[in-house]
Amino acid sequence: MLTGTIFEETTVLTISELGRLCTVEIQRIVELVEEGILIADTGASGEWRFAPSSLRRARTAIRLQRDLGINISGVALAIELLDEIADLRRQKSLPR
Repeated sequence: MLTGTIFEETTVLTISELGRLCTVEIQRIVELVEEGILIADTGASGEWRFAPSSLRRARTAIRLQRDLGINISGVALAIELLDEIADLRRQKSLPR
């Protein structure tokens, strides 16, 4: 049986929610923000808020660290390269 969570584009995640959904301690999320892998928006309350796309990014980063043993700097580089590949694929599929 598969389980999942559906997010709308307007959904905003707190750091606690993101940590829970990624099954990691909040400190891991803080490290991803400090390395520039995730971007946190600070609302009026001063609490970090994350876009729904941060969930996929965080899970990818955590998987790279866990499964491949890549350090945090390497994860940042790998995610940047994955983003560039995705951009190139989108450009390739656009009609000219």
